[in-house]
Amino acid sequence: MSRRVLRGGIVVGPSTSQRGDVLIDEGRIMAVGENLDSGGAEEVDCTGAWIGPAFVDLHTHLREPGGDAAETITSGARAGVVGGYSALVAMPNTDPALDSVPVVRDVLERGRASVLDVAVCAAITVGRRGERLAPLGDLAALGVHLFSDDGTGVANPQVMRRALEYARPLGVRLAQHCEDADLCEGGVMNEGEWSLRLGLGGRPVAAEEIMVARDLDLLRWTGGRLHLLHLSSARSVSLALAARAEGLDVTFEVTPHHLVLDESACADYDPVTKVHPPLRGRHDVDALGELLRDGRIDAVATDHAPHTPESKDRPFDEAPAGLLGLEHAAALTHEVLGGDRPVDLFRLLSRTPARIARLHERGLLGLSAHGGDVVAGEDANLVVFDPSETWIVDRARLQSRANNTPYHGRTLTGRVRHTLVRGELRVREGDLQ
Repeated sequence: MSRRVLRGGIVVGPSTSQRGDVLIDEGRIMAVGENLDSGGAEEVDCTGAWIGPAFVDLHTHLREPGGDAAETITSGARAGVVGGYSALVAMPNTDPALDSVPVVRDVLERGRASVLDVAVCAAITVGRRGERLAPLGDLAALGVHLFSDDGTGVANPQVMRRALEYARPLGVRLAQHCEDADLCEGGVMNEGEWSLRLGLGGRPVAAEEIMVARDLDLLRWTGGRLHLLHLSSARSVSLALAARAEGLDVTFEVTPHHLVLDESACADYDPVTKVHPPLRGRHDVDALGELLRDGRIDAVATDHAPHTPESKDRPFDEAPAGLLGLEHAAALTHEVLGGDRPVDLFRLLSRTPARIARLHERGLLGLSAHGGDVVAGEDANLVVFDPSETWIVDRARLQSRANNTPYHGRTLTGRVRHTLVRGELRVREGDLQ
């Protein structure tokens, strides 16, 4: 492996930041300090940028198997590494679903051939049908730590109860897509003033909050570990925080699009803005931003959901839900945080997600460690993020196979300059190597 030194950046720790260099060799951090002797190592300019643990995405739809026209593990990994990620958690709503050891093992093997580390969130139930539990024990023995039927929630409370009870002794965490399907039936955007104005069926915010409350009650009953996916309302976050204050082991994530876009983005009926849960009203968007800046949000996850152009080029109520997120998440999170907040940026995008997915542990699923401190001995999964660079999103230049981004033409502030995975420079000056 190449020996290199990251020169002249701001090294971001869990609570403080300081100017310094980072010396890397054989995939590990060898030394951190000012004016390090490179010893002939390759010099990588980090002037004016933040050096921290590369990002970890808890929620990526890589589409393989079955949906490789929209994305492959290879193309999704390229999008991820350009966005500053060294590890992605692949979601299970594939065809077939990630509900068995052979299918999960195949995804892990494909991930090993990519430019970053790929972990798996396996299905809670067989076929994600919400009826019969998948072989959680066998999948946990393979190294899987997260389980979800994402794309839909586990609707039957008895099934969810059994899953929580079964998962507890395995030490794994269930991740729930919180939307009551019956309340959402026929809905394609947030229920409210804009859905009435546009004549589109609504998905009420109560559909999310009711399932959040239900599952937190089940967690009180059964114990165990629960992660709440893509929360989109301030009340959902408040319920999760109150449950944690009681001592429940609950974590949660929000997405960049729920932090920066509101329901008015659907005004021109462009299906690229159709997501589940839907873009909410301005009150919830502003409240989530305040919660983020106050340090009360656990993690930002992309819910990167690629679709082919022909599938998205349909009427709003017929198009699939989902948008791209990997290449924009860091800049959008940085903008919502506002100002000079490097510690918070790396907490939200790297350190906490790595711990929720247990990717901070070297060797899990055969992967290197992610989200650690920038200190000697740690695996060199690092990102160099320039907080002041401005750039314009161009869907034609995305690494994803898909182009369903709502940010095309938008000027963002903050960009990944370099990404290192296991010490290898995968992105240099913003360009894939």
